[in-house]
Amino acid sequence: MTSPRVLPFGDRGLLVEVDNLADVLALHARLAATRPAGVIDLVPAARTVLVHVAPERVSLAAARAWIEHAAAAPPPEAASAPLVEIPIVYDGPDLDDLAHSLGLTPEALAARHAAGTWTVAFTGFAPGFGYLVSEAWPYDVPRRATPRTRVPAGAVGLAGAFSGVYPRETPGGWQLIGTTTAPLFDADAGTALLAPGARVRFVPATASPATPASARPTIAPAPATPKTTTPTTPAPAFRVLEPGLLATLQDQGRPGHASEGIAPAGAADRAALRTANRLVGTREDAAGVEVTMGGFRAVAERDLWAVVTGAWGDIALDGRPLDPYDVFAWPRGAELRVDWFRAGARAYLVVRGGLAANGHPALVAGSRATDTLAGLGPAPLRTGDVLALADPRPTAAIPADDLRPWAPPPDTIDVELAPGPRADWFTDAAALFDTSWTVSPRADRVGIRLEGTPLERARTDELPSEGMLPGAIQVPPDGMPVILGPDGPVTGGYPVIAVVTDAFRDALAQARPGTLLRFRHAR
Repeated sequence: MTSPRVLPFGDRGLLVEVDNLADVLALHARLAATRPAGVIDLVPAARTVLVHVAPERVSLAAARAWIEHAAAAPPPEAASAPLVEIPIVYDGPDLDDLAHSLGLTPEALAARHAAGTWTVAFTGFAPGFGYLVSEAWPYDVPRRATPRTRVPAGAVGLAGAFSGVYPRETPGGWQLIGTTTAPLFDADAGTALLAPGARVRFVPATASPATPASARPTIAPAPATPKTTTPTTPAPAFRVLEPGLLATLQDQGRPGHASEGIAPAGAADRAALRTANRLVGTREDAAGVEVTMGGFRAVAERDLWAVVTGAWGDIALDGRPLDPYDVFAWPRGAELRVDWFRAGARAYLVVRGGLAANGHPALVAGSRATDTLAGLGPAPLRTGDVLALADPRPTAAIPADDLRPWAPPPDTIDVELAPGPRADWFTDAAALFDTSWTVSPRADRVGIRLEGTPLERARTDELPSEGMLPGAIQVPPDGMPVILGPDGPVTGGYPVIAVVTDAFRDALAQARPGTLLRFRHAR
């Protein structure tokens, strides 16, 4: 393995670049075998491994030293990677044409694909989607000239040197050669069949994928993944009358699962949610409702203590005005109204005891959060939904109201940026700081697209997919930056010029269309 290049990735990450995918697999194995406490995630990709750390536990300097030492160390003893057997019917719509272009018959292409043992090099694109490589596969398969707008779940495809299985219906440009019934990803449980390092064999099925499960080939056990727990007898808290533009259940998210293709999700303004929970005497990591732009109404199903934090707007209980950050008694049958916000984009409605979704597993990969991109966790709230108390008998006291003063989010937000790994892809990376940027209407939990003077690239070649973190500022070919949000993809192919520091992500969560952003270098 060649000596790796360690690049900065904000104030909580390092991007380790090597020459080829074989070196990625070797480096990832070395890092995984010696992983110290404080490393949140190791995310392999086509040419890189993203190392996500908790700086309060391991500094970036210490992480860099560990990476360099691990890369120079002998390879670890090869452990027996789990084997996953995936049943496949070679009936894909691209099989015949692709086989012809490779000088093969469809039967020969299918046999070659099934003969090899594949390895999950990395995951991404969607939860449960593994990029599979095999030493026995000699072909470089071009993607379709025109991607399909709909690829069904279970489609088996080829692209470049990779094979993969679509875990759910999605657009895609891979050449489709077959279908499988294997459950690649369980959205309710947050569990993936394929994890980096797992071995995979495709087993030709003798029957249609519609054959009952008892008649299908056995799927070997997948690597250990987070377990799901279900609530016992939930106590109803309140019923949604109007969700507004978007209302979702959020907590502090599910960090540490990016290597499985699972984004952290969680509250966009984590500090506002933590504050709300403290004010009502509930654990800081309890779940509340994230209300986007306002327009939310609900009626209590029992007597509650509640508070609304974050964005600023009119709040009323049965017509009586309330102030943000003021804890209030919410009697059974009373209607709470959170009107459209005058300042900020997201408010957090929290009740004493925390919230859970009725009729949904309590924890998905350790969190109750809704991931709007991947579809993990409970669905966005709708009229008639009833949320339950996570802990009907909390024991902590409601603290004294001594955290004031509060102020509404500003119209102009100063945001500190730490270096990104691909600043050298731009002719003038300093232009990012010299421009005042405006939040465009295309802003949501996945990402915030900005408007301003386009950034000019110094390179026009394509960047292989790399690991991503919330706060990463990607720049597509049009030069308009996009700041990834909590539901953003875990890998991406646009260069990252800089990364919002962790401390400023909460302020950024209150940016709404029209908000001005001014970037400055992190101190």
